[in-house]
Amino acid sequence: MFEIGNSLQEARVRRSIEFVQAEQVTKIRVKYLRALEDERFEQLPSQTYVKGFLRTYAEYLGLDGQLYVDEYNSRFVIGEQSEVRLRRSTVKPEPRTRRLETSVVLLAVAVVGIVTLVVISAWQSPGSSPRKRSTHHTVVRPPKRITKAAQAYLQIQALGGASYVAVHRGGGPAGRLIYNGTIEKGQTEPFNNGKYFWLEVSSPENLRILVRGKLFPLSGFKPVTLTVTPGGVHPN
Repeated sequence: MFEIGNSLQEARVRRSIEFVQAEQVTKIRVKYLRALEDERFEQLPSQTYVKGFLRTYAEYLGLDGQLYVDEYNSRFVIGEQSEVRLRRSTVKPEPRTRRLETSVVLLAVAVVGIVTLVVISAWQSPGSSPRKRSTHHTVVRPPKRITKAAQAYLQIQALGGASYVAVHRGGGPAGRLIYNGTIEKGQTEPFNNGKYFWLEVSSPENLRILVRGKLFPLSGFKPVTLTVTPGGVHPN
């Protein structure tokens, strides 16, 4: 356990960085930067903003952003672990269900094979009237399993037209730039490696954004910056 605020302040002072300078680079207001260093997290809009700002500010100061988010979760966030366990428990039965489906298919194939052998044996047994053997054989195949295509964590789709988009991994512009270009009409760009992204969008009216399959519509006709978290899409 370590002091989040004191550690951030020491890193900033050590690098001779003023709050105004940090605000210009991270796009986080000075009052929120002060609140992070004072550990007055209740002054920020929500826990999502706290985590995003912590990650961005720490990485800007040359620190491990994930370490600070984990420390915040362990000390100030209640109930997330139980939600994670609940989500995992709903996923566990899936492999067992698939194994059951496979067993049923194999059993059906075996039954058909046994019946076929019995019919052939009876057909060729002594005393039966001679008949012309059929050259047509029925091939029994198990039904094809239809699997749902894996869905990307973040999808950016251009529907109304093209739009320039820059995608940074993390909660702010200081994060690693992983995409920088124009998404053409009808094109979809998926992103999986990460749960927090920072976006620059030139034409939000042409795009729609999906996080874990849930649609978050955009509005307005001016360039915007957005933060993507597991909770959704948030304008900066």
